Amino acid sequence: MQISLQGKVAAVTGATRGIGRSIAIAMAESGADVALLQRSPENEAVKREIEKLGVRCAIVPCDVSDSRQVKEAVPRVVEALGRIDILVNNAGIQRRSPAVEFSEADWDDVLQANLKAVWLLCQQAGKYMLAQKSGKIINIASLVSFQGGILVPAYASAKGAVAQLTKALANEWSSQGVNVNAIVPGYIATDMNEALINDPVRSRQILERIPAGRWGNPDDFKGPAVFLASDAAEYIHGHLLAVDGGWLGR
Repeated sequence: MQISLQGKVAAVTGATRGIGRSIAIAMAESGADVALLQRSPENEAVKREIEKLGVRCAIVPCDVSDSRQVKEAVPRVVEALGRIDILVNNAGIQRRSPAVEFSEADWDDVLQANLKAVWLLCQQAGKYMLAQKSGKIINIASLVSFQGGILVPAYASAKGAVAQLTKALANEWSSQGVNVNAIVPGYIATDMNEALINDPVRSRQILERIPAGRWGNPDDFKGPAVFLASDAAEYIHGHLLAVDGGWLGR
């Protein structure tokens, strides 16, 4: 079966770098027009890359720390590109601190960006997708959706909730033509994991446990994302797809 996203419109948050950038480019490589929901509208580097692939690309202002912008983002995608068929909730932030020292401000920031914004975007996209009786939503969860992590109580709480939100929406929307699934990244060499990568002891411990024998990289998410966004995944609902080099199976 040939997987194609021709004629589809995909919206991706946090697409200026890392996993989000790779997923946005993969959507375009598969034929989709792409809306980049990003905090810095003036950053057009990824837009230029995507337009070279011969598809349309629009930048939609969307700072996930600002609920007003988040609520306006999906209607702006539809206004710019005519519809929305795929939503990838990738944007997120991280704060590290011992639990007893973790500030309320950091807690609020992490839950806003990693959970509330995801919920609001799912809700807004769902309205359009349910009306057209088709759509694919892909949330980005985390290993800490399953495990507690270390020094990341807010992140673990948010990503655990994203996993359950994915299942809850799938239960409600799957019979109406909308697929809601999540990708679970393992340890990936991105800016968010810079502290771990630069810690020689922790980095070695992590690497020793990954059966694949390497940290992941953003391009490892191209295939899984395109698959879940395509017709090939029509009967997949509420699934958490681990892209982790085998970490969870260890």
